[in-house]
Amino acid sequence: MRLNGANILLESLKREGVKHIFGIPGGAVINVFDELYKQKDLEFILTRREDGATFAAEGYARSTGKVGVVFVTSGPAATNTVTGIANAYMDSVPIVVFTGQVPTNLIGNDAFQEADTTGITRPCTKHNFLVKHVEDLAETIKKAFYIASTGRPGPVLIDLPKDVQVNETEFNYPKSVFIRGYNPTYHGNPRQIKKVAQIIAKAKKPLLYVGGGAISSEAHEEVYKLAKKLSIPVFTTLMGIGAFPETDELSLGMAGMHGTYRANMAIQHCDLLISIGARFDDRVTGKLSDFAPCASIVHIDIDPASISKNVKVDYPIVGDAKLILQEMLPLFDGYEDRNWEEMRKPWLEMIENWKNEHKLAYIRDEKTIKPQYVLEKLYQLTQDIYPIVASDVGQHQMWVAQFYTFTKARTHLSAGGLGPMGFGFPAALGAQVANPDRMVINITGDGSFQMSMQELATIVEFKLPVKVVILNNGFLGMVRQWQQLFFGRRYAGTDISVQPDFVKLAQSYGVDTFRLEEEKDVEEGLRKMLSCKGACVMDVRISPEENVYPMVPAGAPISHMLLV
Repeated sequence: MRLNGANILLESLKREGVKHIFGIPGGAVINVFDELYKQKDLEFILTRREDGATFAAEGYARSTGKVGVVFVTSGPAATNTVTGIANAYMDSVPIVVFTGQVPTNLIGNDAFQEADTTGITRPCTKHNFLVKHVEDLAETIKKAFYIASTGRPGPVLIDLPKDVQVNETEFNYPKSVFIRGYNPTYHGNPRQIKKVAQIIAKAKKPLLYVGGGAISSEAHEEVYKLAKKLSIPVFTTLMGIGAFPETDELSLGMAGMHGTYRANMAIQHCDLLISIGARFDDRVTGKLSDFAPCASIVHIDIDPASISKNVKVDYPIVGDAKLILQEMLPLFDGYEDRNWEEMRKPWLEMIENWKNEHKLAYIRDEKTIKPQYVLEKLYQLTQDIYPIVASDVGQHQMWVAQFYTFTKARTHLSAGGLGPMGFGFPAALGAQVANPDRMVINITGDGSFQMSMQELATIVEFKLPVKVVILNNGFLGMVRQWQQLFFGRRYAGTDISVQPDFVKLAQSYGVDTFRLEEEKDVEEGLRKMLSCKGACVMDVRISPEENVYPMVPAGAPISHMLLV
């Protein structure tokens, strides 16, 4: 059938199984939106900023594993998506962003709302395209979804000039595409897998290091089987939270700058570190020269460029984590006479001593609400329903990672690599669109919420029952903490006590809302929020100078922790 570019775009999305699109219309995509208006199979979620659209698409993708989709116009709209695109790139999240562009004959002429979108986004996309001919559009879309969702996932951008949207051609959507130079490796080298299995079997103090790639590949079941079969303790990165149940006795929690004492000490004393889908980020490693000094290192990752990029590894395996672990696990059946639990007993006892020596802790104060207490109570009240919890960026992000206990994959949404404030609330609404029958909770700070609070209109318009907990301390808390500890309490630019009344703000949008100011009201307040049928915003006034501990100072080894 013969279609114009706008209809080719929409029909192609349907062939990819897309149900929801996030974005904002504009002049350079008005033809697409005119055709979208006539569609019944695609729901458009109108966000109030373009970065909110990309964050929402990320929440959609992170909570489901499906590709999130964004529509925006040209120029300033396209540039507003860059933060979300860069965030998806660093955290390996599959989204496809469609941006409008001026007609092809005006490109390069500084036309109204023109920007070199492909040039601007080239460093922060997995790939991007400028479509100059409508005949290329369907195949380009197929390539975009293929690239975004395969190998190491990531964002792909398609820039659509206005004339391409209007011109017509025969519509033929390809069943598959071949991209020269792009052929991800999924199955690991069998010899290397066998060799690594032998190394693991010999190790006396092995340690599993689990990152976001284990969740992207849906390898959490295999990680669990490996850990339990061989009695290997497990720590996760921020992005890997949920890949291994934190209620399990082998869980050490999160490691790194704000990780647990037991996880960081285990890294420094293990003899074999087995990394699965992690990239040895600086927030995990601390001082590189002192990282895991006693260990040989195994690195399982689908991205060959990540192998030995930050830390030299001894046993690399390139491929999909799930498939590699599926191939590796049967190799341990040959050790039927091995009592793994007994073999690991001295190592596990050493870790248990670290756990008892310095547990995650905070000092209660009935005069003020401690954020850690709020999160502990929230977990107690929600542990049986496994909500999706989206955090923003800052102190509250770390408190969520430390004091809310996660037991399932894709229930913890957090911006790890780029760390953009304003991520959490739109990510939560995107996750709610994707999971209408699940409870979705956004834990945010007063600084982060002010960067995306306009999306209150979106959750009201689309009847999204997102629950928002604002841990309000009147500061840009994480920066303030550094200023307190290392800059003589010179709080330059971090006091944000001049802020809106969040209760009145939420009320103005018609959202249920209330404020908590005393510890005695926390549990009742949380129950009230959780019982709301629709959206709810809870403004929790927390201790202004509460800090995140443990904390590894910048440039220090991860064993050098500031503790409570």
